Amino acid sequence: MAERRLILLGLALALGCTAFLLWNLRVPMGFILSLRATKLAALVIVGAATGAATVLFQTVAGNRLITPGIVGFDALFVFLQTMLVLTLGGAGYATLPTLPAFLVETACLAGAGVALFGLLLRRGAGDLIRLVLSGLILGVMLRGLSGFAQRLLEPSEFAVVQQASFASFGAVDATQLAIAAPILGLALALAWRLSPRLDLALLGRDKAITLGLDFDRFVLGVLALIAVMVAVSTALVGPVTFLGLLAAALAHALLRQPRHAALLPAAAGLGALILVSGQFLFERLLGFQSTLAVIVEFLGGLVFLALVLRKAAR
Repeated sequence: MAERRLILLGLALALGCTAFLLWNLRVPMGFILSLRATKLAALVIVGAATGAATVLFQTVAGNRLITPGIVGFDALFVFLQTMLVLTLGGAGYATLPTLPAFLVETACLAGAGVALFGLLLRRGAGDLIRLVLSGLILGVMLRGLSGFAQRLLEPSEFAVVQQASFASFGAVDATQLAIAAPILGLALALAWRLSPRLDLALLGRDKAITLGLDFDRFVLGVLALIAVMVAVSTALVGPVTFLGLLAAALAHALLRQPRHAALLPAAAGLGALILVSGQFLFERLLGFQSTLAVIVEFLGGLVFLALVLRKAAR
């Protein structure tokens, strides 16, 4: 049953990708297809990585109500954009070389994530509650610093920060994508290969150790993998906090089983399908350019509230 649903999901994603590429295609076809293919690749790889990373994070944390963004990645990304504009000015920020800026942002986000995980989990992976709470506090602090710094900006510079702080799929740089896609593809493949051990980790620390899993070391490795996936995705298009939660919740509802060999592809496929179909709807059919991220955040927030209320009612 799960395999059949995964096949149907794959067919739906293939159909969505085909429609995104070919709908209302006009001359010059080669140029337009090249632009659409770049955007499509970014939508697919970011959606897939975000969905899979959220499933990984929920598994090692033992909680289906949280996402990697809760650790502060999104707040750190906004803080970096704010400080760059404050330091360089709006004109200087606009003239930054895209590839070095992408690499620096990715390194900062991934390094901060790995450092946070390593420092807070020195006593073992059983202290994940402290990690989540520290991430929340760090996010609040960074948002406060970003808000203070933004008050020092000129109105035109503040507009630059606002534009850079939201996810944008319309202007993905092909050079950045050429670096991000292989990294995220390898990370997704590695996550899928870890499926049997993720199934053990889902049983809890004590049972997993009894069954032979080096739980603490395994969780630290998975968290490092999550940090890389989220850092690359965020640096490429910007933060989409609730996309992963939406994809993971739909994957659980679709499969109704916790086996990661099926759950990870489902969450990855649903994350990609949400972005591709959403961008197709708003860009091709409705003519909007900047609505998708807002809608995804809104729907993801509703899913989060629904999960919280359902858990509280039990």
